[in-house]
Amino acid sequence: MLAAIVGREHEQEVLSAFVAASEGRSLVLRGDTGVGKSALLDHVADLAAHEKHRVIRAAGVEAESELPFAGLHQFLYPLLSYIDRLDDTHRGVFDVVFGRSEGTPPSVMTLGIAVLDLLSLAASQKPLLLVLDDGQWLDASSIEVCGFVGRRLTGSSVKLAVGLRSDLASGFDTAALPHLPVTTLSEKASEQLLDMHHPGLDPRIRRLVLDEAQGNPLALLELPPYVRGHRSARGSGESFGYTGVALPLRLQHVYGARIEGLGEAVRAELLRGALDGVAAGTTAGAVRGARYRMKDADEAAACGLLDIDPLNGDFVFRHPLVRSTAVQIATPNERRAAHASLARVHRDDVERRAYHLGASTVDPDDEVAAALEAAAESATRRGGARAAVAWLTRAAELSESHEERSRRLGDAAFIAGHAGRLDQAQQLIGADSTAGRTDSPASVVASAYVALYEDGDVRSSQHQVLAAIESLRDGGGPNEVLTRLVNLLLAINQYAGDATSWERAHGLIDSLGDLVSPHSRIYQDAWGDVVRRGAGVHERVERAFADLGALDPWDISRLSVAAYHVDTLSQYRPHLQRIVDRELETGALVSGMTMLHLIMLDQIAVGEWDEADRTGRRGLELMTSHQHTLFAHHSKAYLGLLAAMRGEVERARELQASVDAWARPRGIGFLTQIADAIGTAAALSEGDYEAAYLHAIGITPPSAFEPYAHQASRTLLDLVEAALHTGRSEQARGHALAAQQAGLPEISPRLALVTYGALAMTATDPAEADRCYDRVENHPAGTRFPFELARIRLAHGIRLRHTQGRKAARPPLTLAAEAFERLGATTWTERARAELRTTGTPAQASTAHLAALTWQERRIADLAAGGLTNKEIGQRMHLSPRTVSSHLYRVFPKLGISSRAALRDALGKLRDEQSV
Repeated sequence: MLAAIVGREHEQEVLSAFVAASEGRSLVLRGDTGVGKSALLDHVADLAAHEKHRVIRAAGVEAESELPFAGLHQFLYPLLSYIDRLDDTHRGVFDVVFGRSEGTPPSVMTLGIAVLDLLSLAASQKPLLLVLDDGQWLDASSIEVCGFVGRRLTGSSVKLAVGLRSDLASGFDTAALPHLPVTTLSEKASEQLLDMHHPGLDPRIRRLVLDEAQGNPLALLELPPYVRGHRSARGSGESFGYTGVALPLRLQHVYGARIEGLGEAVRAELLRGALDGVAAGTTAGAVRGARYRMKDADEAAACGLLDIDPLNGDFVFRHPLVRSTAVQIATPNERRAAHASLARVHRDDVERRAYHLGASTVDPDDEVAAALEAAAESATRRGGARAAVAWLTRAAELSESHEERSRRLGDAAFIAGHAGRLDQAQQLIGADSTAGRTDSPASVVASAYVALYEDGDVRSSQHQVLAAIESLRDGGGPNEVLTRLVNLLLAINQYAGDATSWERAHGLIDSLGDLVSPHSRIYQDAWGDVVRRGAGVHERVERAFADLGALDPWDISRLSVAAYHVDTLSQYRPHLQRIVDRELETGALVSGMTMLHLIMLDQIAVGEWDEADRTGRRGLELMTSHQHTLFAHHSKAYLGLLAAMRGEVERARELQASVDAWARPRGIGFLTQIADAIGTAAALSEGDYEAAYLHAIGITPPSAFEPYAHQASRTLLDLVEAALHTGRSEQARGHALAAQQAGLPEISPRLALVTYGALAMTATDPAEADRCYDRVENHPAGTRFPFELARIRLAHGIRLRHTQGRKAARPPLTLAAEAFERLGATTWTERARAELRTTGTPAQASTAHLAALTWQERRIADLAAGGLTNKEIGQRMHLSPRTVSSHLYRVFPKLGISSRAALRDALGKLRDEQSV
């Protein structure tokens, strides 16, 4: 039988519709402490049970809010028997998360999908309702997974109901789940509830209770006995309580009076249970794991503070307010003694033991600090970077030496910075500076990091880092901190783009010898001057990625930046796609931001321009909201470059002006070069070749490649085209030859393509031009760079029309026009179509007939066009997914397309032509 709830008619209608819905959904109940969320969750659980649902309940525990995945383990504990029925992949995910095996922590998406699979299996025979109370205390990792799952319950037989306190921030606030506000009761409903549970109250007490409760159901239920007892003890003439104090504090005072009336030993038991997260209320049986078991606490149960868990007979708190009150009214010494006792209880649990040790210790203690540091490392391995920052900060506070304190604060600030918490990183730096250690190498890492990414301050951050590296070189220092400093210096110099700074950095880094890590050597060669130092970088990056499991997220992003500079980013983009969601969703934002830049760059390179624009806008919004000003302007620069290539000249120039105005005064050459490249690309799109030439030579003079100008080699084709169209044939030829002599074709596949294209476009000997154009057409990487290939084909077609006639010009011009159209490069499309019309060809000629597909290629293409994955195609045709991918790689250029999404239309055109 369903219990009656007073004054909640609307909420009950919503919950009835929620339970009766034919498919899965989620709902968040949000309200103040004691407003009745738990009662409504009880109601929805009863409704679901009445409708033959299986109901699983859990509750957030404040003491576990910093323990990664503790809440998820509690929620899924009743379903653990189903895990063995999952596939090996998803079973392995749970083994890592719940500490049953070692491995790389899964992303939120990977874990969320595994949870969805588990819930679907559990609900296959009976609908399932998950009820979570006090969701605000769930750890951040569990909240992110619950939010991911809650957004994807449509079509399932699983429902999720969550209760949240509105006075506390929570990850659920941004989870985009439907919510039901739970407000205070009306005056009439308050009177009804009070009279129902406490009939016959003295009129003065009744009025006092109604005034103090202000419609809060828990206060209406709990205050009368307290008021009656205390008024009789103090005398009827004394006023009640703490008038004007917020309601939760008044309720804590109510429970505090009961706790203070207990014997000392019972109070100590309650405190230990509260500090270790013993369950409260109706979720008593849901909390699992090695919790402290309260003993000899019948006195507390008798006065309504504790209940008995019917499943295991353990004492549990009647309400979470009892738990928090027990902690708040205890003295500091009592809390420390309780934590020390709990640390002994959890002596075999690295994280929980360290947490309690840290809370029990007052004076500096290197053993406790080391335990906290080990716990931080453990949490980091499990994806708990936020907990790691807190524990490292506490470890620093307990360090006995200034050096260790500074090092641990630096480590905490380093992780906080990578988590996108620049304010917290600055606070940690400030905490170190108060001790007079502003020059410590670890603090320099964090302070220079903040100066660079938040303010774009390359000059002072560069000076700080150089000095810190020199001090470590001369005095000897920890390799980890030295590696961070070296990598940060390389990042600063990459943004500065200044030859003098780079030469000084090379000299300093080379003087360190074997202290410099192999990865740092890759960054040193790739990030600075790829023309002069880029040979062999591709192979070194490939070897580094071979041990992917040993790489931290920042290693992956940095190596991917190196891959971008040698134009091999596409082969690592799948790793980035998998990692970026995890990093952005779990808080390691900086690595995620860099990965968004890299994904966008690869999308631009391979011709996925619509996707690139969406990625860029997403990144800009994220970086702006987190005050990463440098990254935000970095995103603006790439969005401007993309707009210029597409012919959106007005938008391109607006972004160019914004980037240039911010970056140039700060000396951020990396961004000012991209701004010049935007100007070049925009002018080329408009056909203003003189302006394009002037922008291009602002990056590098013709016949040379400016040292440490990363856009010098990237604008090779731009400068050559602009020079040719403005009558500067000698400069164009000299620049093409300079590219060849610099060995650009050996550095990257894109540079090979554009070098051969530039040589062909500037050749005066027809035979040489034909040879170079043939090298472009037959280059295996040609289709990976469709914009550059189309531009070279356009130039080839124009040349053929002048030298061999209109018929010879049609194939390359048709290919160029179709490529520009697919890319969305409007002005380039118009130019190619105009050239095509001069050959007497209709404007919309197709090239599908130019390349015939084998039977197997045609079959694979048909299946892929039908939406099957490579794995599914392989299963049908008895091929490996890699073989299927290789076939599709050959199919795309034959059909004149660059993406899977274009397969259906291309095959349709091929069928139409074959039927004519």
